[in-house]
Amino acid sequence: MEIGLHVSDFTWSGGPQTIAQDLTRVAVAAEDAGFAKLSVMDHVWQIGMIGPPEHDMLEAYTTLGYLAARTTRIELLAWVTAVVYREPGLLAKLVTTLDVLSEGRAWLGIGAAWNEPEARGLGLPFPPTAERFERLEEALEIILQMWSGKDAPYSGRHYQLERTLNVPAPLRRPHPPILIGGSGEKKTLRLVARYAQACNLFAGPDVEHKLDVLRAHCQDVGRDYDEIEKTVIGPLDPGPGGEKIDALLAEIQRLAGLGVTHYHGSVPDVDTLRPLELLGERLIPAAAGL
Repeated sequence: MEIGLHVSDFTWSGGPQTIAQDLTRVAVAAEDAGFAKLSVMDHVWQIGMIGPPEHDMLEAYTTLGYLAARTTRIELLAWVTAVVYREPGLLAKLVTTLDVLSEGRAWLGIGAAWNEPEARGLGLPFPPTAERFERLEEALEIILQMWSGKDAPYSGRHYQLERTLNVPAPLRRPHPPILIGGSGEKKTLRLVARYAQACNLFAGPDVEHKLDVLRAHCQDVGRDYDEIEKTVIGPLDPGPGGEKIDALLAEIQRLAGLGVTHYHGSVPDVDTLRPLELLGERLIPAAAGL
């Protein structure tokens, strides 16, 4: 079982003047502690379950490019990209660029988007739910076509590209892995079965059921279920002195028994670095043996 770090809050004690230095310290500490992946949210305002919209939030792909220059081993992604915030051709180019400049460490995390207030606030597209899912599938087709090396036109219901040229190609082969976020049983998990290398579910009692749904979709589309990495996002709070690590490990053991191979989460007070050190000392080595 791998452990990944999700940085979801940039409102740290030093304020905007030290975000760059603080983020560097967090990224280096996460890599040194043995975290497998490092992600940021694709939001332009802070989300309500973490804080008010006025809290500090960085744009995802600029931040990932910065992190690529500050790290050497940890894999990088947006968890997850809102498909309607960027045109698919540009998104393919963004992730390709991240992969090239990180020397093969990029993933594409993507989903159908959900935060209407921030989209409306900054004038970003936010069509109805059904259309967002249509756009998500077309975006996946476009991105995979660009990563295949083909530069043929693409004509869909929502997107038309005259030439899907993408040079340089990603370093990762056959392409940067795709993680589709969300647990919707009719649409999202079916898209995972058809296009993705990883799913992402929320930690909780229904993970086993969601994996059964994914397995059924894989059977329907002729996909090997075991090819897909099963990831779960949940809390990563070690407690001030590490007293919560045993409970965390028990939950991770339960998930590992269901076939989950990557647990991803935000760490409270991550900018102090001590929680990362505690997780690196105790949780990550124990999880690696599962």
